Amino acid sequence: MDLKETSPVPAAALPLAAFRAHLRLGAGFSDEATQDGLLEQYLRAALASVEGRVARALFQRAFVLRLTRWRDDYAQRLPVAPVISVASVTLVNAAGGEMVVSPTRYRLDADGTRPRLEAAGTALPAIPTGGRVEIVLTAGFGPDWTDIPADLRQAALLLAAQYYEGRDGTGDSDAAFGIRSLLERWRDVRMGGGA
Repeated sequence: MDLKETSPVPAAALPLAAFRAHLRLGAGFSDEATQDGLLEQYLRAALASVEGRVARALFQRAFVLRLTRWRDDYAQRLPVAPVISVASVTLVNAAGGEMVVSPTRYRLDADGTRPRLEAAGTALPAIPTGGRVEIVLTAGFGPDWTDIPADLRQAALLLAAQYYEGRDGTGDSDAAFGIRSLLERWRDVRMGGGA
């Protein structure tokens, strides 16, 4: 399984002003813009960390999922949530030939925590031997910072601040508890090896 982001979060969508305020950085100084690159770097790292921890895309964007086999012939769980839409499903044979699957052969079960691609009939289309399937999907809470739930926004800001303040190699373990507490309700509980 290989999930790749195909449309990164635009810099304009990042909450640089909110992050500056969270860090209590001064405003109106001539070198204010010189910090923006560094702040963006820490914000992106924190967002990626939060997304990895809760298996959810915070900002809405496009992804491609590549699989060499279905986990189940009837349905395939998607590794990111919330999924808004599936743009296409393409079968790729061993020689690289592509066949786009008709949308009438599958449907999206957009369950907020465990989205799945399901067969519209009895089974998902067979993946060619030595080939793969590519699923293009859009996932995320929304295109704007305010679309993201408040606790996930706060966790991202706390973690970015921890990265910023610990850039000299020191860390604050007290902040880690607060971040874990904010993320706890979003964690996906897995029961057993095949769940």
